[in-house]
Amino acid sequence: MSIRFTAQSRQGLVALTVAAGLAFGAVGCGGGNDDKKPNSSAAASHGSESKPSAQEGQSEAPMAELRGTDGLLIQIVSAQRDSGGFVTVSGNLKNEGAKSVPIPAQVSGDETEIIKHGISLGGATLVDSKGKKRYYVLRDTEGRPLTTTGLGTVDSGQAIPVFMQFPSPPAGTTDVTIQLPTFSSGNIKISG
Repeated sequence: MSIRFTAQSRQGLVALTVAAGLAFGAVGCGGGNDDKKPNSSAAASHGSESKPSAQEGQSEAPMAELRGTDGLLIQIVSAQRDSGGFVTVSGNLKNEGAKSVPIPAQVSGDETEIIKHGISLGGATLVDSKGKKRYYVLRDTEGRPLTTTGLGTVDSGQAIPVFMQFPSPPAGTTDVTIQLPTFSSGNIKISG
């Protein structure tokens, strides 16, 4: 009887973990309650209207700029701690160069589990220098990184909204460094 109870408890715990992961993924992907802001999936499309609107990504001054190769730039606009123990870092990936640029594969990192899900920002880390800890991008139960995925080529002048979710450093830690392979690092402040 105790074996059956333990098995049922484990199934319930797995289901709860999967549901929580999906809920946090949806929160990280969602656009919030701002109905005037365009859908991020529409902004990331490569159709004839792939240029971002004038207001997209312009509402907040970036707290850090990570410069990459061939004119790529990531502007970090927020790093928000939530009550679930996560930090969501949001920003815009821009191509300031004169020609289309493919996203370097190195930004996905070198973990096999993340790489098999395509080009993403899965190689990003938050570094807490005072606490001497490094925080890696979270993954769901199937190994997919909780970050923007499906990145390909960024056209000249195009901006794509991006996000990355990390485990939350201790509540007293607000100043961290964000690092991403092939990009410069930047100092950001966690709020919330």
